[in-house]
Amino acid sequence: MDRTLRVPPRVLAAGALKHLILVAGAVLTAFPFYWMVTTSFKSFAEAQSYPPVLWPTVWHFENWQQAWEFPTTLWARSFANTLGIAAVSTLGTLVTAVLAAYAFARMRFRGRNVLFAIFLLTIFIPSEATLIPNFVLITKYLGWYNTYQAQIVPFLASVFSIFLLRQFFMSVPQELQDAARIDGAGHVRFLWSVALPLVRPALITVALLNFLASWNSFLWPLLVTSSPEIRPIQVALVPFSSEAGTQYHLLMAGATFVILPTLVVYLIAQRYFIEGVARTGIRG
Repeated sequence: MDRTLRVPPRVLAAGALKHLILVAGAVLTAFPFYWMVTTSFKSFAEAQSYPPVLWPTVWHFENWQQAWEFPTTLWARSFANTLGIAAVSTLGTLVTAVLAAYAFARMRFRGRNVLFAIFLLTIFIPSEATLIPNFVLITKYLGWYNTYQAQIVPFLASVFSIFLLRQFFMSVPQELQDAARIDGAGHVRFLWSVALPLVRPALITVALLNFLASWNSFLWPLLVTSSPEIRPIQVALVPFSSEAGTQYHLLMAGATFVILPTLVVYLIAQRYFIEGVARTGIRG
């Protein structure tokens, strides 16, 4: 008697369709990165050609050297600027987000839910809508044009980071806080000794998201700075485009320089990032 379990054709078809969609999504996601890397090794003519050349005929490794030595582009200084700006803004965001998220999750005060709802509503305001007011505030009233603080201070708070951490703080069992209170621990001690170690995946996720956002920031630093000595790495790519045309092969080489550090950071911290995002809605 044949006891082999037969999978219904409908189930096989559904599984095949699901995997096909996932593969298609993966290809669409990875193709821009593939195009950037391969174009960085193409000749000027191949980078400009139409129809596009998917694979370099001859690999021009000298493109990377030319991009690194490109006039008016201070790569080492720009990398240092970006690293410092991203580190300070990420640390500042962690401090403000942790304090605000803990207050919304574990403390009781009048109007807490209404205030948190107002905070969440600001997520739906496009960044372009606040661009000019922020620019006027930073440059005219604070006098921070062409300074490091103009690139850091506006990003020391993040509503999404507050929301993410709040969800994790709400998942901390109330029994732990009750036990800590019996032992004489207040909110500060409970936060530092109990809550923060338990929400470490969320802290790493918030740090990673804000670090990547700061590293990839382009429009705001372009508006509030004019000196190459204090500009971040994304703005350092601007000289590759000029009135004479864009040198796409060198631009893609420069873009590869820019993206490699963030790729390394993500690969190192991806386990915590995935865990943090997956557990965001654990309690609400």
